[in-house]
Amino acid sequence: MLKTEMRNPRTTHLDRMTTAEMLRVIQDENYNAVKAVEGCLDAVARAVDAATEALRGGGRLIYVGAGTSGRLGVLDASEACPTFGVPEGTIVGVMAGGVEALHRAGEPEEDSAKFGVRDLKSIDLAPADCVVGVSAAGGAEYVLAAAEYAKSLGCATIGLTCNEGSPLAQLVDIAVVTDTGAEVVTGSTRMKAGTAHKLVLNMLSTCSMVHLGNVYENMMVNLKPTNAKLRERMVGIVAEIHKVGRDEARALLEKAGWNIRACGDVSRQPL
Repeated sequence: MLKTEMRNPRTTHLDRMTTAEMLRVIQDENYNAVKAVEGCLDAVARAVDAATEALRGGGRLIYVGAGTSGRLGVLDASEACPTFGVPEGTIVGVMAGGVEALHRAGEPEEDSAKFGVRDLKSIDLAPADCVVGVSAAGGAEYVLAAAEYAKSLGCATIGLTCNEGSPLAQLVDIAVVTDTGAEVVTGSTRMKAGTAHKLVLNMLSTCSMVHLGNVYENMMVNLKPTNAKLRERMVGIVAEIHKVGRDEARALLEKAGWNIRACGDVSRQPL
């Protein structure tokens, strides 16, 4: 039996616990999600390097998933543009059921191999792209078919799963296995498994963007002034880089057309 489908012996009496007891056991399992990521950092590093190579070569980083796994991929992809100032479509989230499945359960699509291939074809998947299949159990037909199609084109493929030896782990070039074990609620991989995968996706996008020079020191220097909060953050960044007051930083940004890099040299040689 898959570890993600096993019953957790610590929570077999979950329905008789007090609120405080439930919270304690859930929090303890959250720590286990972090430990699971700790155990596969070498694989995450290989995945980051593969993603960086693809992006540097003009390809895209593409996440493919179903259900919670798909939603997490779409979330990480959607935040890349505002965070790192990269062109829209640099990091892409593809999920079974499409946009509609973001706010409704779309489990039937998870079992559809043909939709997995169709959805990658719809975004013109190319050999330069790097495809990350995300499936907690590691057996979603939608994700497996997408990963197999990506391999057939020569794309770099990464599998993010919670079960060692799963079909996805065996199919891809790089398997990242976060062994989170049994969930608090049996089989509810939106919990511990989802937490671990969110952490890894953060690492993939963040580290590849840093390698590509989209971060100066530890600051987001490609921010766009799309709202008041971000404009204030940009003022703070310029003030920190140039060691000036906020009023002077704001004046520099206004003169530079609200482009942090145009306020002065904040370049770094990409690794």
